[in-house]
This record gives sequence, C-alpha cells and structure tokens, in this order.
Amino acid sequence: MIPADETFGGTFPFQPNFSEAPGFRMHYVDEGEGDVIICLHGEPTWGYLYRNFIPKLAKTHRVIVPDHMGFGKSETPKNKEYVFKTHVENLMALVDDLGLTDLTIVAQDWGGPIAGSFALRQPDKVKRFCLMNTMLGFGGAVRELPKPDPELPKLHQSSWFNWVRKAYADGTYYSVMQHMGDNVLGIMKKLYFDNSAAVDEEWMRAYSMPFPTVEESIGAVEFPLDVALDRLSKYVIEGVKMGNLERVRSKPAMLAEGMKDKAMPPALVIDDFRRLFPNGPIVEIEHAGHFCQEDAPETLVALIQQFIQMTD
Repeated sequence: MIPADETFGGTFPFQPNFSEAPGFRMHYVDEGEGDVIICLHGEPTWGYLYRNFIPKLAKTHRVIVPDHMGFGKSETPKNKEYVFKTHVENLMALVDDLGLTDLTIVAQDWGGPIAGSFALRQPDKVKRFCLMNTMLGFGGAVRELPKPDPELPKLHQSSWFNWVRKAYADGTYYSVMQHMGDNVLGIMKKLYFDNSAAVDEEWMRAYSMPFPTVEESIGAVEFPLDVALDRLSKYVIEGVKMGNLERVRSKPAMLAEGMKDKAMPPALVIDDFRRLFPNGPIVEIEHAGHFCQEDAPETLVALIQQFIQMTD
C-alpha cells in the first residue's frame, strides 16, 4: 500500500480520501464539482493511470478515481477474497457511501467488466459509459443477434492470457506475479505498454510501490486468474439474469480502442461493444496499446469530453 501523502515528485498531487464502507480502507481521489465521472483502473495499475485525466476533467465535473482492493493507496486486507465479485461489491459499497448517482463511468482493463456487473445490478446509478481497451463482457447475451463469430479471438487465447495459463500450469506464475514490485514494467509490456518515453524514476516508483511484498501483491496475482480459471462467468451470468440488460444497453456508450493491445484482442472488444451498443461511436487509436491512458491521454480526454457534451 502506498503512503497516503505520497505524490511521486508532484506527478500525483491529489488529496487522498478513504472509505471504510467496503470493509477495508479504500482510497479514492475526489476532485472538482458537478456531475460525477468515476474512473476505473485495472491490472496491475492504480489511480496513477488517470493522473493526466483528472485535472482536465475536474474543470467541469466531480472526478472520482478509486483504487481497487490491493492496489495503489488502498489497503490489502487479509480477510477478503480476491475475486471479481468482491471488486464489484467494493465499488457498490463505495458508490453507496458517497451517495453517487448519474455516473459517467470511464473504464479500462478490469474496470470494464467491473463497471458492467455493477451496472447490471444498479442500472439507475449509471448515466453513460466511456470504455477504453475493455469490454463489459456480456455482449454475447444480446438475444436478437447471432452468437459471436467463432473465428473471433477468445479472451483467454490472447498472448497475455496464454502466458498466464501456461505459467500457471508449469508453476512459474506465482514466482513472477508475487514479485510484482520488481516485475511491473515487464508485466505491463506483456499486456502491451507502448509509451516508453513516459517511464522515469517516479513512474517506476508509482507503479512498483503498491507491491513491496508477496502478501501485498495478492490483488495483482489473483485478477488474471479470474479469466484463466473462469472464476467470473457465473457472477456475470447472474447479473444478466437479473433482467436489466436492456436498461444497460439503453445507456450512451463510446469505445476508444488502442489497437496494439495484447491483453484483450481488439476484434473481440469491438465485437462485444457493437453487440451491446450498435449506435455507440468507436475510435480506433492505431498507436496505442492496452494502457491507452499512458499512450494517448490528450486524445482520450478530448474524446470523453466530446462524448459527454454530445450525450448530455
């Protein structure tokens, strides 16, 4: 866990805030005033990923950026189960604690599925989606469309998840992932991080510091296994069966896709989005990878701002 007052040389100057509602000390940034934009990160990052988004978006909106359990400045509790369902429940608890409504959800990587399962359970709290290199993950449940093309790449067959499954099978997975503090840049490159110019001493400190020990790396260790061991589909299906799929599909949504992604195949992500939101705009960013917030922050902020203006 990163100390609350750490700013990484002023590159993350935001006032820390904490909620105990999820059952542990959950950190979040809370900047600006107005309608709420909540920005959700994924693996193995934290709110630092949105450092170039927050100041610009906070000029017109209240921007909330939480750190998932075991990431960033949030606590790594020992009495919690580090599975997808828990992360969704943590988000619901935080949103309830802060009394947030009419959310514009900005999400990347695991932020997308978390946002999707959250929306299936609490659709009235979501106003729109701004997705980046992620998917809500239940486009195949849209009944009026045929099943996804079997020729589409599968999520677990991406180069990243191929590595996860093989390393888990041969016993090398934990030796790498439990030492995330030492391996974070290498892991991000496996997922496809492109903007090497962004990497300096403070950047490395920011992304390494959440994982100083084996015990504090558990969040990063367990997230990929939700896909590799199929620990999330049951919870997603339960959400779809709650009957709110069409309410979720009625929300305005956009997708910005970094086309160099090696974690979530762009063709699969785009297909899932089109099934859910056939009229939603899609912007393909050829030079960006999985961590598009690092590769093209100005472009993404402009797209988000434009989409909000178009759909207000």
